[in-house]
Amino acid sequence: MSVQKALVVHYEVEASILGEGGGHMLGERKEGQKIIRVKSLSPSTDVGALAKKVVEECKLIPQSRLPQVEQLLYYLQNRKSSPVEGKGQSPEKKEKRTVKPRELTPFEGMELDEEASVTRVDEYIELLYEGVPEKIRGSALILQLARNPDNLEELLHNEAALGALARVLREDWKQSVELATIIIYIFFCFSSFSQFHGVVSHYKIGALCMSVVEHELKRHDVWREELRKKNKSAPESGSLRRDQDKAVRKYHGLLSKQEQLLRVSLYLLLNLAEDTRTELKMRNKNIVVLLVKVLERDDEELLVLVVSFLKKLSIFLENKNDMAEVDTVERLARLVPCDHEDLLNLTLRLLLNLSFDSGLRAKMVEVGLLPKLTALLESLWCVSMRILYHISIDDRFKGMFVYTDCIPQLMQMLYEHGEEDTEAELISICINLAANKRNAQLMCEGNGLKMLMKRALKMKDGLLMKMIRNISQHDGPTKPVFIDYVGDLAAEIRAEEEEEWVLECLGTLANLTIPDLDWELVLKEYNLVPYLKDRLKPGSAEDDLILEVVIMIGTVSMDDACAAMLAKSGIIPALIELLNAQQEDDEFVCQIVYVFYQMVFHQATRDVIIKDTQAPAYLIDLMHDKNAEIRKVCDNTLDIIAEYDEEWGRKIQSEKFRFHNNQWLEMVESRQADESEPYLYDNDDRTDLFYSADGITPADGSVSPDFFNDLQPQNGDVLHTGCFHMNMNKILEINYELFYYLI
Repeated sequence: MSVQKALVVHYEVEASILGEGGGHMLGERKEGQKIIRVKSLSPSTDVGALAKKVVEECKLIPQSRLPQVEQLLYYLQNRKSSPVEGKGQSPEKKEKRTVKPRELTPFEGMELDEEASVTRVDEYIELLYEGVPEKIRGSALILQLARNPDNLEELLHNEAALGALARVLREDWKQSVELATIIIYIFFCFSSFSQFHGVVSHYKIGALCMSVVEHELKRHDVWREELRKKNKSAPESGSLRRDQDKAVRKYHGLLSKQEQLLRVSLYLLLNLAEDTRTELKMRNKNIVVLLVKVLERDDEELLVLVVSFLKKLSIFLENKNDMAEVDTVERLARLVPCDHEDLLNLTLRLLLNLSFDSGLRAKMVEVGLLPKLTALLESLWCVSMRILYHISIDDRFKGMFVYTDCIPQLMQMLYEHGEEDTEAELISICINLAANKRNAQLMCEGNGLKMLMKRALKMKDGLLMKMIRNISQHDGPTKPVFIDYVGDLAAEIRAEEEEEWVLECLGTLANLTIPDLDWELVLKEYNLVPYLKDRLKPGSAEDDLILEVVIMIGTVSMDDACAAMLAKSGIIPALIELLNAQQEDDEFVCQIVYVFYQMVFHQATRDVIIKDTQAPAYLIDLMHDKNAEIRKVCDNTLDIIAEYDEEWGRKIQSEKFRFHNNQWLEMVESRQADESEPYLYDNDDRTDLFYSADGITPADGSVSPDFFNDLQPQNGDVLHTGCFHMNMNKILEINYELFYYLI
C-alpha cells in the first residue's frame, strides 16, 4: 500500500426547473468531489506553475482560488511522509510505535445493578462507614463516576469522599482484596492525569500501594509453599485427590484476584513515576526488586505493565544496577519469544536498555538469549539487531555467533539490499563479527567475499570495506582468497579518492601478508610508491591514513625487491622524519620500527639503513622505551644489525651495559637511602666496581680484575652489569646482581 499526494475538490451541483417567466420552480442540490493527483510534485517542483496548471485544467476551481491551491501544494511538497498503517508499515515502524499497558477494564466486584449519579455521592460516602460489603458497593459506585474523566474535577473538590476512601483503604485493605482493588482503581483514575497527581500524593496512596504490592507478593509465596506441600505426596485415595484439586482451584481463584490488585496498584505507581523525585522514592523502597519478582507470573497484561515499568526505570544507572543485582535477565529470557506481540516488543526494548551493561550482556549470553534473538531477526529485526550488536562488541562472545544462524542471515540481508544504503545496525554488527576468525570464514563461504567486494567497490562503501578489512586480517583459508582482488584494491589507492575510502582499501592490502603475492609488480603497475612516500609527510593526511601507509610499507618490505625499491625512493629518511614527529604515539613508533625490522633482513636495504641513515641510533634510543612491544621489536632489529655490523654491535652492547649499570646504581642508592643505621665504616674506604664487557674493572683502578676471576661467566656468556661495595682492609659486605647477555 502506497501514499499518493492529491488535491480533493469538494463541489455542489444544483439543478433547477424554471417556469415560463424564467422564475425558479423546482431545484435539487447534489454534493460531489474530484480527486486531482499530483504525481509530479517533488521537492524541486515549481509550486506556482503547477498551481496555475491545476486551475486551468480543472474547471471546478475558479481563478480566484489560485492562492489557496498554491498554498495546499506547498504544504504537500513539504509534508513529511507518515507511516502507512497495516500491511505497508515497515517492521521498524511497527517496533518503534509506543507500546503502553492496556487500559484497565471492569473486573469482578465492579458489577452493579444501578447506575451511579454524581448528585448522590454523599450517599455513597455514607456506605463507606458500614461493613465490608457496603464499603465495596459504595466504592464501586464512586468508581463508576471516576471512570468518566468529566466527573474527576467535581470529585476532586469533594474532600470528604477522597478522605473517606483513603481512610478505608488504609484500614481495611488487608481484609478485602476486592475493596482494596476498587479504591486503588479510583485513585488510579486520578493518576492518569498529571494535574491530579498532587491529590494522589496528598493522601499517600503511592506509599500505600508499595505496601500492598510487597504484602501480596509475600502472600503469594505462602500460597505456593502450601500448594507445594499438598502436591508433594501423591494422593492415594479419591478424597485426597479431590482435596488436592480443590486446593489448586482455590489457589487460581486467589491468584486471579491478587493479579487484578497488583495490576491496578502498579499501574498507579507507573503513572506517578512520571515525576523523577517520586520515582526515586520508589527506588528507595525497592520497587525494582518487587517488579522483578512479579515477572514470575503468567498473566500477560500484568507482565506488559511490569515490563513497561522496568523499561522506564532502566534508563537510570542506579535502577539498572539494581536490576543487575537480581535475576532480571533470567526472568526476561523466558518471555523471548512469546505470542503476545506487545509483551515481546517491550521485553526486547528492556533488554536493549540493559545490554549497555557488559555484565548484563554476559548474563544474556549465559541464559541462552543469543539464538533466540537470532531467530527474531526476521520479525523484529531492528531491536533484535541492536541487542545483538551490543553483544558483538565483546570479544568474549564474538565466537559464539558461529553456533547460531546469525551470520548466514546477516549475509542474506546484505545481499538483498542490492545498491541501497545499508542500515547502520546491520553493517556495524557485521564489522564486529568479522573480527573473529571463524565468523570471517563463514562470511567468505560460497560467493560471500565476492559479493561483498563487488558491492563495496561499486558503491565505494567505506563501512562495507571496513568489514572486508576485518576479514582480511585473519590467517588461514580466508587470506589467500583475497589475491583475486589485490588489483582492484590497489587501483583505489589514489589521491583523488576520499581519505576514509582509501584508508580501508589500504588497510585491507596491508593485511595481506601472503608469501606468493608479487608486491613489486603491484607497486609498479599501480605506481603506489610516490603515493606512499607523499603520505609519509607529517600533516599530509589524517594520522589514521598515515599509519596505514606505514603498515603497508611494512607488509611490502617482506619482499626483497620491494624493500630495495622503497629504499632507493628515499622512504627511509621520510620514516625517520615521521618518527621524530610522532615519537609520542606508541602505535606509530612501533609500526615504523617494524618497517626497519623488515628491511634489515635484506642485504640491499640493510646496508642503506646501517651506512646511510641514522636509523640504528634512533633504535638505540628506543631500546629502553616504556612500551614492551616497542622494546621487543627494537631488540630484535638491533640484534640483526649487531650481527652484521661490528661497529654498531659494539655501540649497541655498550649501551646495554650502560643502561643496566645505571639501573644497578639507582637500586643501590635507593637501598642506602632506606637504611636507618649508618655504615660502620667511612665512605672513603669503599670502592665501587663495575662490570664491563672485557671483565670486571674497578671504578678507580685500585683493585685488580684478577681478584674476581672466579666470578667470570662461562661458555661464551658476557657479564653484563653489576656493582660491588668493598672495604679495602676487610670485605664487610658484597651486594651484587649479575646480568648475562648471551651472544
